[in-house]
Amino acid sequence: MELGFLSPIFDRPGPWASVYFDTSWTTEDAAARHELAAREVHDLLKSQGADERTRKAVYDALLALPRSSASPGRALFATAGEVVLDPALARAPSGGPHATWGPLPHTTPLLELMDTAPTCLLARIDRTGADLELRGSFGRREAGQIQGEDWPLHRTPNADWSERRFQNSVENTWEHNAALIAESLRTRQAETGAEVLVLAGDTRECHAVHDRLAPEFRGTAIIAEHGVRAPGRNAAAGEEKLEKEVEAARASYAHRRIAEAMERFQAGRVPTDDGRVGAAEGVPALVDAAREHRISALLVRPDGPDLHREVWVGDEPDQVAVRRTDMQYLGETRPVSARADDALLRSAVATGAEVISVGPLAEEPGTPEGLPVGGLGALLRWPYGGPPAEGSTGGSAPS
Repeated sequence: MELGFLSPIFDRPGPWASVYFDTSWTTEDAAARHELAAREVHDLLKSQGADERTRKAVYDALLALPRSSASPGRALFATAGEVVLDPALARAPSGGPHATWGPLPHTTPLLELMDTAPTCLLARIDRTGADLELRGSFGRREAGQIQGEDWPLHRTPNADWSERRFQNSVENTWEHNAALIAESLRTRQAETGAEVLVLAGDTRECHAVHDRLAPEFRGTAIIAEHGVRAPGRNAAAGEEKLEKEVEAARASYAHRRIAEAMERFQAGRVPTDDGRVGAAEGVPALVDAAREHRISALLVRPDGPDLHREVWVGDEPDQVAVRRTDMQYLGETRPVSARADDALLRSAVATGAEVISVGPLAEEPGTPEGLPVGGLGALLRWPYGGPPAEGSTGGSAPS
């Protein structure tokens, strides 16, 4: 999951109010329930020591949230009397509103409550071009249009010599437009960072475009069975089915990516002949990796007991230690205690590491139980531990 949007709350000192709030009420008493839940959040934050200005800012922001079954929830992160970030949630928090007050924003619940599936580039194709749309955690938005040649496009039934030449010209136009669409999709994919491609519309042209895609993109592309470039009034059923195909493609890709990460993690846990490993687990090893910016991907199992473990942190994301006394060596004279998951997630985002929730694989057949141990693990940017490899500066082994 890409969590770069959290940078504004990681770039500011705390303490922070972190709130997860249900906005899906649509019953007659929805307004009253909404106000009671906002008051509950206010009182929870007060009981944890939150200042009055921040409590009021959160309370006012919660009251102003719209209620809709299409928008099931919202997270709020506030400090110093200001709501700094309020991302939408794909799922409402269970058991009523959640509110915490602590030195770091409590962001781990986002891994379960937000839409974590990858961004999809949807191309509605016909023989003249394509209309593009992005689908992701932000919803949907237009992503441009590809316009090919518009003549000649239609074959005729006549079979004389001149008509055969015309038929060939039509075929050439189709082929040219398919190549143009494929190349344009490669460019748009690079610009948008979309990881999944769905081709919908004219079946022949979709297959022609798919055959011309770059190999690295072709493997993440599917041809939808439904949808057209310019849907008419009676195309609602087809659009609903296309919507399901798009979401299924996003979910399938996310599942494969998690499975691949877990395979790499399991392989990386096994030391090489020189004692080096490509993965880490357990809070002490992860804290060392975070300090040295060695985390490539942070793996989080939401039910893991280590998520709640205490670590010590400073103002900077790499100022994190298992023991308070270690913080003086990191240049922090006034460390504070924080949850391990919040500290490691802050560090991962600050260093551009990926964050992956491995919870969705917990029920899959053949998935090893309890990995990563304690619920927190990491794929490392380079093998670590053991004696330094020849020509390498090496490094000390994790404590």
